Amino acid sequence: MEKVRIDDVENDVQPATVMRKLTDPLGASDLAINYYELEPGDSFAYAYHRHEIQEELFVIQSGTATCDTEDGPVVVDAGEVIRFPPGEFHRGWNRGDERVVAFALGTPLEYGEMVKLRPCPSCREETHNEFEREADEDAPGGEVTVARCSRCETETGRWSKGSMSGTVP
Repeated sequence: MEKVRIDDVENDVQPATVMRKLTDPLGASDLAINYYELEPGDSFAYAYHRHEIQEELFVIQSGTATCDTEDGPVVVDAGEVIRFPPGEFHRGWNRGDERVVAFALGTPLEYGEMVKLRPCPSCREETHNEFEREADEDAPGGEVTVARCSRCETETGRWSKGSMSGTVP
């Protein structure tokens, strides 16, 4: 048995105000577990994406999330759960006025190959992006995550802890 206090787990650099990876602190071996708090405008993910082999569930504890899907936006209210099977494109947002609190559960732990689409201002369309962590002494926590278009290498987003710079809801 393992037990962890969510607030004791370090906040990660993500496009959400709070994102705490609980998998390792809980010693989970087959299930990814992440805790999120999204302020209005925040997202669960850096990009509209799909996992090759992982299915993903979002359990909305409070607030309302809106998930962009291949079939259009889907609203998920507090007390509801949404599941994305492997291979299905998705990205969740807080497009409301109140904070969203949610858990994301994914199994198996491995994603397989991921396709991550973001709008590229140079290519003028959504393109696959690569993401890197970089040191940045001016950023909270001393590092940022940077997204770049795989086609032209234009920067399409930059995030530090609690930052949403470069995202397009």
